[in-house]
Amino acid sequence: MELFINMISSTLNISERQIKSTLTLLKEGATIPFISRYRKEATGGLDEVQIENIQERYEKLSELNKRKETIISTINEQEKLTPELQKRIIETWDSIVLEDIYLPYKPKRKTKAEMARQKGLEPLAMLLLMQRENDIMGKAKSFVTNEVRDTDEAIRGAQDIIAEIVNEDERARNQIRNKFNRQAVVSAKVIKGKEEEASKYRDYFDFSEPLNRCSSHRLLAIRRGEAEGLLKISITPDDEECMEQLKRIFIHSNNECGRYVAEAIKDAYKRLLKPSIETEFGNMSKEKADKEAIRVFAENLRQLLLAAPLGQKRVLGIDPGFRTGCKVVCLDEQGNLLHNENIYPHPPVDKQAEAASKLRKMIEAYNIEAIAIGNGTASRETEYFITKQQFDRPVRVFVVSEQGASIYSASKIARDEFPDYDVTVRGSVSIARRLMDPLAELVKIDAKSIGVGQYQHDVDQLKLKKSLDQTVENCVNLVGVNLNTASSHLLTYVSGLGPQLAQNIVNYRSENGAFHLRKELMNVPRMGVKAFEQCAGFLRIPQASNPLDNTAVHPESYCIVEKMAKDLKCTVSELITNKELRLQINLEQYITSSVGLPTLHDIMQELDKPGRDPRQTIRVFEFDKNVRNINDLSEGIVLPGIVGNITNFGAFVDIGIKENGLVHLSQLAEKYITDPTEIVSIHQHVMVKVLSVDMERKRIQLTMIGVEQNK
Repeated sequence: MELFINMISSTLNISERQIKSTLTLLKEGATIPFISRYRKEATGGLDEVQIENIQERYEKLSELNKRKETIISTINEQEKLTPELQKRIIETWDSIVLEDIYLPYKPKRKTKAEMARQKGLEPLAMLLLMQRENDIMGKAKSFVTNEVRDTDEAIRGAQDIIAEIVNEDERARNQIRNKFNRQAVVSAKVIKGKEEEASKYRDYFDFSEPLNRCSSHRLLAIRRGEAEGLLKISITPDDEECMEQLKRIFIHSNNECGRYVAEAIKDAYKRLLKPSIETEFGNMSKEKADKEAIRVFAENLRQLLLAAPLGQKRVLGIDPGFRTGCKVVCLDEQGNLLHNENIYPHPPVDKQAEAASKLRKMIEAYNIEAIAIGNGTASRETEYFITKQQFDRPVRVFVVSEQGASIYSASKIARDEFPDYDVTVRGSVSIARRLMDPLAELVKIDAKSIGVGQYQHDVDQLKLKKSLDQTVENCVNLVGVNLNTASSHLLTYVSGLGPQLAQNIVNYRSENGAFHLRKELMNVPRMGVKAFEQCAGFLRIPQASNPLDNTAVHPESYCIVEKMAKDLKCTVSELITNKELRLQINLEQYITSSVGLPTLHDIMQELDKPGRDPRQTIRVFEFDKNVRNINDLSEGIVLPGIVGNITNFGAFVDIGIKENGLVHLSQLAEKYITDPTEIVSIHQHVMVKVLSVDMERKRIQLTMIGVEQNK
């Protein structure tokens, strides 16, 4: 472990002490959010990303170590393990170098070279490689047997052995690898006869670009085209230069042996070495593209989950539609379904007066404070219809993304929540709840279905799931969870809890009523001391008997706050409500061997704003009323929009029509940027100008350069 700590420290530029403390905490079962929030003294204040990087690097080194053990065992079974070879394997921490070392000893299927060796042609191959024999054909005659018909077959077999030797030579592989690294070009061509089927890949019908400059989205796009059988891809350097490089390593004489070796080198390069290194670089570039795509997806998801909530208000949710009407639901402040029905304000039914009357009655009867309209089919028409109406009170109207709502409405979670209602009602409830608390609602949906990524189905699914799950967990614990209203699914993501404990909490709440104190959690079946330690600080109890139970102050630190209050001769409640009292506190007096200033500063921040929500305040947004579809667009017009998705090549903006527009990376700002998130974030309200409209491909190019943004 000490060696791993030293290596991770060098790679991440984090001190060995911090890494050792972090790994110890992780091994003890502490979660990343808990370590980041409540163990700052131990880690030196490392954040979630740094802790994740330490964990990831440690896991990779551990996997590599296991691989080395397997390699040593396999070579040892062949009785070919020398002390020098073992030492080299043990000291190697580069997976590519390790596999190169192992390659000559790796058990193989029946290769051409192996068949030639079984025919006794290895000595002839060695003679050819030495290139000192002037009568090689004469020597080859002695290898003619019942299995080797003539000298030509003997030479070919020897060349097969040489080809394998060339392929397995570390120096040769590194030379070709270097050529790929500097020169490799990734090319894509449409497969003949598939032009029409592959029309969406038109940009890649005759594509060529240096591999080290090919962006992740282009690489993933052509990889998808290849997987669909529409594109043919190759990654290749200058073949002639590569073969010349190999000749310089293996050819020493200008005789007949040298010429045979040259032929073997050509075969080795084309049949073995080039495909092997091409696969290696294909995998490396795919892994790099995956990593970038997953990073973008995780950041988008984080922004979406931390979108501004409306809060506990009575909300009317609408899933809009034309022929089938608009499904309307009314929810109370806790998101419970009170009422549902259909209205038909649009053609072909077109019962506007009836729809308006029903809306007014529902808003009055259920004391509705806000309306959430899904942004799918008939969204703009429904928004226009709603905003024309006069209600008996001020009602704010919001358009809400319904991405993934259909996935939720058909899920087991939705069926369990609303067993007596169909998918249309469940979808409308989801839309309304997303307005109230996007985090609590979106965690119920598979993150891949939320629609804020690029090529999410093409990247490594295990790595994607791990990254997205960690992102959800970080967001849930950053915001905190109301212990008395949270669903079992939301509780699952709380530090230290899992599906079983989360369900046990919900069951306990149903049987015993609301929690009044955090310490009551210890009565929940299977809630141990460790689980309580990990989860307690992230669970909130509004109107709790102990006011600290509605803050992010951990129960292990209650004694500190109580001592502060005692020293000031006041109650904890008075300390929270009286800023003048808090200003009298000298934090230095409360430092102990386990509690330092980082924890004390966090405590003071919580006392200043108990249970604070780190999310922003929600704002009403209005699209341009004159733009209803793509035909209403013209070059040069300026429109309000909402950033709906961010990729590493730009941002997609919802301008209130079916098609989203793209603000390319180069059009986000006048200055040079490499990451769109430097300028925009998910759900940000922006002003954009139309650059061009491609009616055939339904593509809209937008710009933010020179467009004044609303503050």
